[in-house]
Amino acid sequence: MDGIQYAVFTDKSIRLLGKNQYTFNVESGSTRTEIKHWVELFFGVKVMAMNSHRLPGKGRRMRPIMGHTMHYRRMIITLQPGYSIPPLSKEKNLNQNT
Repeated sequence: MDGIQYAVFTDKSIRLLGKNQYTFNVESGSTRTEIKHWVELFFGVKVMAMNSHRLPGKGRRMRPIMGHTMHYRRMIITLQPGYSIPPLSKEKNLNQNT
């Protein structure tokens, strides 16, 4: 699990859980095949499709010097029907809140 940093929980990513799509931030140097292999191996699921986009780093000022944070990639992973990632599934989170 070297390439996957953490799961993302935004309004859009929560909406995508209903379509069996999960969102993760990954290292920018990781390839799509590596990420697919890690997700299938670690979570025990079958990946149907993957979409990715690169998010730019943000500017940070340190007194007179303007710096920036590192950029990162975000992967939207679609699983085959019948598979889900239990800690991130929408049904489980709704049951815990009631």
